[in-house]
Amino acid sequence: MPNDYFQLKQFTIYQHNVAMKVGTDCILLGAWTKVDASKNSRALDIGAGSGILSIMLAQRSANIFVDGVEIDKQAFLQALENINLCPWADRICLCNNSFQEFARKNKEKYELIISNPPYFIQLLSSPDEQRNMARHSDFLSQEDLLDGVLKVLKPDGIFSVVFPVTEGLSFIQKAERQGLYCNRKTSVKANPQKEAKRLLLQFSMIKTTVEEAVLCIDTGVRHQYSPEYIELTKDFYLNF
Repeated sequence: MPNDYFQLKQFTIYQHNVAMKVGTDCILLGAWTKVDASKNSRALDIGAGSGILSIMLAQRSANIFVDGVEIDKQAFLQALENINLCPWADRICLCNNSFQEFARKNKEKYELIISNPPYFIQLLSSPDEQRNMARHSDFLSQEDLLDGVLKVLKPDGIFSVVFPVTEGLSFIQKAERQGLYCNRKTSVKANPQKEAKRLLLQFSMIKTTVEEAVLCIDTGVRHQYSPEYIELTKDFYLNF
C-alpha cells in the first residue's frame, strides 16, 4: 500500500486523499521542465493533484508564481494542505475547477504551463471514480488539453508534459496541427536494455529543431541509479 505521505528534501506531500500517488513521472517532469530563475514569471499547473508540481516549480525559482487548477475536490483540498505547509505557499494559488472551464474564463497568460495529465484512452475504468478522473482522458482529452493550453500560453511561453510513448507521439502530431510545436523530447527508460516507457515533452508556438535525449533511470544493476537521473532529481529526492 502506498504511503500516506511522500518526503522530499525540502517539503512533504501528503497524499491520503488523492487518487494518484507521487511517482517517478511527476518528479521527472518537475525537475526536467526548463525554468528561467532569472526573471519573474507565471506558471500554470494543469491537474495539480497533490500539488507536487506546483511546489517543485516554486522551489526551483524564487521569481516564479504558480497557479494550479484541480477538478477533484478531495485532491484540491489535499493540495491546499500541502501548499500551505511548504516554504513557498505565498507564491502558489490553487483553484477547484475543470481546466476546460478555467481556460475559458481565465484572463491570465503564462510563460510556463506544466501538466502530468490523464492518459488512459481506451482501457477499462476503475470502480473508483476519483481514480478514473485522475487516470482517464475522458475527463481531459488531448484535444481539450491542447485547446486550453493555446488559450492561456503566452506567444513565447513553453508547455511541458509527460505521456506514455504512444500517447505522446499522438499528442505531438495533434499539437503541430494546432500550431504548437515540440522542441524538446526526452525518452525515459527504466534502464539501457529496456524500451522507453515515457516521453517528457516541451512545446512552444515557435517551430525549432527538436532537442532529443534519452534518460535511463538506472544503470541496469538493481537499485543503482544512473548518474543522469541522480543529477536531474538530486534537489528533490532524499537519498540523492
